[in-house]
Amino acid sequence: MRRVSHVVPAGRWNAPAIDRVVLDADERQRRRFVLTGEKGASVLLDFPQPVTLRDGDGLVLDDGTIVMVAGAPEPLLEITANTPLDHIRLAWHLGNRHTDVQFVGDRLRIREDHVLAEMVQGLGAEIAAVTAPFDPEPSSPGGHHGYEP
Repeated sequence: MRRVSHVVPAGRWNAPAIDRVVLDADERQRRRFVLTGEKGASVLLDFPQPVTLRDGDGLVLDDGTIVMVAGAPEPLLEITANTPLDHIRLAWHLGNRHTDVQFVGDRLRIREDHVLAEMVQGLGAEIAAVTAPFDPEPSSPGGHHGYEP
């Protein structure tokens, strides 16, 4: 089985990928994991520290080939605030509840949750249900984006 030697962030690699692994947000936060690509490639991700893989990252294998990481579509809520201050207030309330949040332009995305939907609507936000890959902000400062040897 081929091993992942390091991760190249999305947009920083341009070689053709030999395969693609589709993972949801939780599956993209691992230290050790056997991944199976859509074309059948089986690779081992085994790093000393957990990594957060993002949609579009490249997994560089020990033979130099690359497997692309794709975020699996998930049911999400896209939140729109009326003003920048409302945006900050919403982000604070979501963070105070330890909710994973993705920033997409001037909108926030969270996993579908009826309780949080009611809360943000009560704070004056508009919500829309979307299905998309979820790339929340890393939970630690600086994140554990990818392992670089």
